[in-house]
Amino acid sequence: MTMNNYSTIYEAVGGAKGIEGIVQAFYPKVQRHPLLAPLFPEDIFPVMEKQIKFLTQFFGGPSLYSDEYGHPMMRGRHLPFPITPERAEAWLSCMREALSETDLPQPLQELVLDRLSGPAHHFVNQP
Repeated sequence: MTMNNYSTIYEAVGGAKGIEGIVQAFYPKVQRHPLLAPLFPEDIFPVMEKQIKFLTQFFGGPSLYSDEYGHPMMRGRHLPFPITPERAEAWLSCMREALSETDLPQPLQELVLDRLSGPAHHFVNQP
């Protein structure tokens, strides 16, 4: 499987089912991470639902997030939370680990991480 066979990352990761699997593998890691866990509510399911909608849209699928919540404005939505460069890297590390548990080919995992790296670092709002 290569990206050449798909028009979007959303399709390449398996569409809705693939995005859901990534998010389900990802958030338990976030909840266990000492730098990230304090930023998230105990009831993680609403966060997971938003993340599924956002990643669906971000990777070229239906505009589920915007349809329900309006323009993502993700930097602004993350401003209330102290996001440091270390937390951005921790977030990416959890995503890397979650992706490694999928059956996605390594080049596709790296593409997903590369696409998420920009926003993760864009949300940094603390030194």
